[in-house]
Amino acid sequence: MAAALLPFLAGCASAPDKQAAKHVATAPWQPDQGDGTYRNPILHADYSDPDAIRVGDRYYMTASSFNYVPGLPLLESDDMVNWRLVGHALQALQPAANFASPAYGNGVWAPCLRWHDGKFWIFYPDPDTGVYVITADTFAGPWSAPHLLLPGKGIIDPAPLWDDDGKAYLLHAWAKSRSGFNNKLTLRSMAPDGRTLLDKAGRDIVEGDRLPGYRTLEGPKFYKKDDYYYVFAPAGGVAEGWQSVFRSRTIGGPYEDRIVMDQGSSAVNGPHQGAWVQTPDGRDWFFHFQDKKAYGRIVHLQPMRWQDGWPVIGGPGAQPNVGQPVATHAKPVAGGRLAAPPASDEFSAATLGLQWQWNANIDTARYSLTAQPGVLRLYTQAVPAARDYVRGAPILSQKVPAPAFSVDTHVALHDARDGDRAGLIVDGMQYAWLGLRRTGGATQLVYTECAPFTMRCTEAPSVLLAVAPDALHLRLDWRDGAQVQFSYSVDGKAYTPVPKTFAAQQGRWVGATLGLFSTGATAGGYADFAYFRVSR
Repeated sequence: MAAALLPFLAGCASAPDKQAAKHVATAPWQPDQGDGTYRNPILHADYSDPDAIRVGDRYYMTASSFNYVPGLPLLESDDMVNWRLVGHALQALQPAANFASPAYGNGVWAPCLRWHDGKFWIFYPDPDTGVYVITADTFAGPWSAPHLLLPGKGIIDPAPLWDDDGKAYLLHAWAKSRSGFNNKLTLRSMAPDGRTLLDKAGRDIVEGDRLPGYRTLEGPKFYKKDDYYYVFAPAGGVAEGWQSVFRSRTIGGPYEDRIVMDQGSSAVNGPHQGAWVQTPDGRDWFFHFQDKKAYGRIVHLQPMRWQDGWPVIGGPGAQPNVGQPVATHAKPVAGGRLAAPPASDEFSAATLGLQWQWNANIDTARYSLTAQPGVLRLYTQAVPAARDYVRGAPILSQKVPAPAFSVDTHVALHDARDGDRAGLIVDGMQYAWLGLRRTGGATQLVYTECAPFTMRCTEAPSVLLAVAPDALHLRLDWRDGAQVQFSYSVDGKAYTPVPKTFAAQQGRWVGATLGLFSTGATAGGYADFAYFRVSR
């Protein structure tokens, strides 16, 4: 059997991310328990629709990024538990005109990561334009420009397979919101170089409508083992679903089906959609996500075993041959160094920390790390008065990193005009921000909530200080359960809480995000942020 068909691969590595290592000691979430075991989730952050592979002794992961830029996060690990964020594969969304302003929920949906023919491949879908392919010789990049392999609306969740005979295939699902139907998986013949498809329509090889109780069958991953073709695919919906596997002796089917993991008696709702990965000594593991609302789709790791030619994922469940998520387990690989994606940023480097993303394609002239070294300068972005002042312009944001944590920053307004505002935001279906606003020639401290999720929502501001200094310390305390308490300080020592708490909400297919912004009725001013510190 060709090694390219297995969920593990051979021979390639890239240098560890030193910047991420600096943040490990203060990481707000650590899955490695230091005694040879780990706890789930391994990433308590919104790495939605994860896909993972092994190349040699190293493990690699990517995930959906939707409208956030840069997209397609790139994570590496030596043990499947401790993950380093080493970059992003997609520096701008295509077509560029579609993402010049925030297009929440659009963009990069569930990708597929593979190693084939001596290079890394990512197949990713845009539900409005089709399936793209990018490649790289080294995982951290550079990655090639996106190539549109399969144009069309509603084509999602692509999964390639290169067979033993040299032929290649692409399996994908459908988004009902664009195509008018879903719950089926379609197989197409593909040129081995991934540049063209060899058929016009493909063939539906798994149809959920013909299976009792199935709905929203999607997210397939395609493998071959012991002369069987296996399709790992979730069904049942993001928050309530399960993981199924389909198998056939021939690639075109017919396929048998079996549910191999569900919630069972665990606390993990909707455990599904991810990747099968094998260690060098032949032990099997499965990555999947859990939809945790404001926290996003967080990533779990489950042991996997084979029984009568079928996988069973997780620990023993209530039903025969159906596993359920484990809360803790022995690590897949002993030892290894602690690692975690970064969260804090002192803005002392020449580039932004890898954790940062914008909610649209951006012009780098909109910010600077060199105008005043050690400070992030966000130039005021003009937003028409008829639109939401905050969401109408790019927000610099990052994922919620843990169940509970605190964020501290310091903001200063410069050359402010009436209508300018800058501050700290929790963005989602509803958002809330605390910061400075210029009104009637005076600087005010304002706390603002806005709902529902729309580009034209009505903000409800509360003026906390009618006359405020042009610089203040801002803080948010995110409590377990996604309850957020904002507070402020003049001297960075004594903090005054905002009179109300904010219930954070998920965004469009994503969790809430933590962000910084600087917007106004006209351009010309700017806001300086001295740091962004995340602590337990």
